Amino acid sequence: MRIPSILALFLAATVLCVAQNVVIPLYDGPPPGTGSWNWPETVQPPTDGIARIANVTKPTLTVYAPEKSRANGTAVVIAPGGGFRILAIEHEGTQVAEWLRARGVTVFLLKYRLMRTGDPQAGDTAEMNRRRTEAIPLAVADGLQAMRVARKNAARFGVNPERIGILGFSAGGWVTTAVALQGREDSRPDFAAPIYAAMPPDVSAPPNPMPLFLVHADDDKTVIPGKTSIRLYESWKQAGASAELHIYSQGSHGFGMRKKGLPSDTWIERFWEWMRAQRLVPAQ
Repeated sequence: MRIPSILALFLAATVLCVAQNVVIPLYDGPPPGTGSWNWPETVQPPTDGIARIANVTKPTLTVYAPEKSRANGTAVVIAPGGGFRILAIEHEGTQVAEWLRARGVTVFLLKYRLMRTGDPQAGDTAEMNRRRTEAIPLAVADGLQAMRVARKNAARFGVNPERIGILGFSAGGWVTTAVALQGREDSRPDFAAPIYAAMPPDVSAPPNPMPLFLVHADDDKTVIPGKTSIRLYESWKQAGASAELHIYSQGSHGFGMRKKGLPSDTWIERFWEWMRAQRLVPAQ
């Protein structure tokens, strides 16, 4: 009887944990432009240590709210990466959310729309390139909407509406950068952190740029830092804006919260120090 009892307690704790994370649809009805998308979302088991979600058609925000005694009023929208094919939902999503929540930051974890995969046409390279091209502006639109929804729900979750930023990885970094460049009024982030981010071709800093935090690895062969993060940093500096860039000699692409025994393992601690310096979180 002991084993079933322990299992029951574990399942109850799991349900409670899930219940604490409120899930908010990004749109009141079908997402604009993809109302006909009806294929099922899929979850891929982490055979290589990376948990993946694919075929997202109904974008959402999952709220990771800190304990009230620890909450500091700052919030971050997190956009995992995955080449607009999948979302690396764990090491670029939930693990980041839990790390920040434990330190008093409210997190809105974004599931944005993705290109369709896993169907009979998925083996056609030209078709997959077309789908990716179609998915990118939809993902950016979801990022902008995520900022609106987070700000709309600021009072509900004890968040200062003027301290809501966005952080994203790889393709999620593209979303993050585009939101920083295109955001207006309620969709404009108060700070932005593209992490080894792929980026739109035009990265001219917006008027009155928000503080920017960037991380990349010099040996990243998937997204070359000189063509992306360095270019964005220089655009911010030319505008006279606040920007901080960390380029680690090693780390490759997609390290997220995975530990590799390299200095890049500590990027999130550098992000926390930067947030303190920007007075987004308490000094202690």
